[in-house]
Amino acid sequence: MKNPIYTRRSPNESLCLELIMNHPALSRAELSAKTGLTKATVSAIVKKLIDDHLVIETGIGESSNVGGRKPIILQYNGKAGLSIAIDIGYNYINGLLTYLDGEEVQHIKKKPITLDEEAIDRYLSEIFTLFEQQMPTTEYGIIGVAIAVHGPVYHGEPIFGPHYNFDHIPFRKIAEKLRNYPVYLENEANLAALGEYTFTSDSKNLVSINMHSGIGAGIVKNGNLEVGAHGFAGEIGHQIIVMDGKACRCGNRGCLEMYAANKVCYEQFAQRKKLDYVNAIILREYYQNQDHDAREVVEENINYLTIGINNLIAHYDPSIIVLNSSLYREIPDMIEQLRGNLRNHFSNQLVVRNSSLNEKATLLGGVVLNLQHFLGIKHLKLK
Repeated sequence: MKNPIYTRRSPNESLCLELIMNHPALSRAELSAKTGLTKATVSAIVKKLIDDHLVIETGIGESSNVGGRKPIILQYNGKAGLSIAIDIGYNYINGLLTYLDGEEVQHIKKKPITLDEEAIDRYLSEIFTLFEQQMPTTEYGIIGVAIAVHGPVYHGEPIFGPHYNFDHIPFRKIAEKLRNYPVYLENEANLAALGEYTFTSDSKNLVSINMHSGIGAGIVKNGNLEVGAHGFAGEIGHQIIVMDGKACRCGNRGCLEMYAANKVCYEQFAQRKKLDYVNAIILREYYQNQDHDAREVVEENINYLTIGINNLIAHYDPSIIVLNSSLYREIPDMIEQLRGNLRNHFSNQLVVRNSSLNEKATLLGGVVLNLQHFLGIKHLKLK
């Protein structure tokens, strides 16, 4: 098994590998034409990538119109190693073990959980052990561990936990103590955006909105993740939509997520019906049975979220907005009503859709983050 440090590449090697990954079925001649590198240089680079088990030859393509030798087709070897991604929410922890092309090997979910340092140490140890028992033999083994947290992160460190006090838990240090893997920490909405950009979209400009206990957005612009000057880009849940409204832990009053987060919607409905517990499935059942309270709570959520998304469109002008919310997945009418509310000129060409990756969007974004560090490549398309 190779040490990942031996995979460091020159800029030309990274460029060739990125093109091979993003454009399946390239030949050496096509790679030379796209990069502007000489055929001899491309051949030497491809030989090294093959020797590193990152590229394989998959067959013979069609010859050109003028005839000549048929080209050998090149393909990224997505089975050369493995990636671990972990999503830590306020009451759950998800883990995903995949190959380097995103193919799932094992998925683990624990809920509810206790969120303190001792518990996180125990959960991570259990996840690593279970994955190691199941993982197949590959050239590089585990190339990285990406950990997602629900709050802003800057330079790999948590800044602030709006809904749970995660900033005192040293997630990365705990993981590094348990195993000798490279460990990266990132905001969960940012990772969801990377997952959607890489695995579900052709667009270079995308916003992914994650709705749970709070509301956050990951923003991809021209293929790059926008994090802002201090790591707060995408914290759309903390835009003020109600003057002098409900107090938020961020210090503001009237923040969007105090009115439109999934958790708020469930709590409002539970209060109306005097229920101990409500989730998306329970609310969906009432909604489908034409319950008046359910209809009102759902409509209010859509109206508040429409305000937030209108603000988002005016600021970032994305091609696609992907909504990752169990509430909107369970009640598809909500996404249709939301689209209907977006009637301004700015949203005429905008695509608004539910995520097809669902809860795994963040985890697959973790795979992308690991790959970016391991391969030295920023822009990946791995549909």
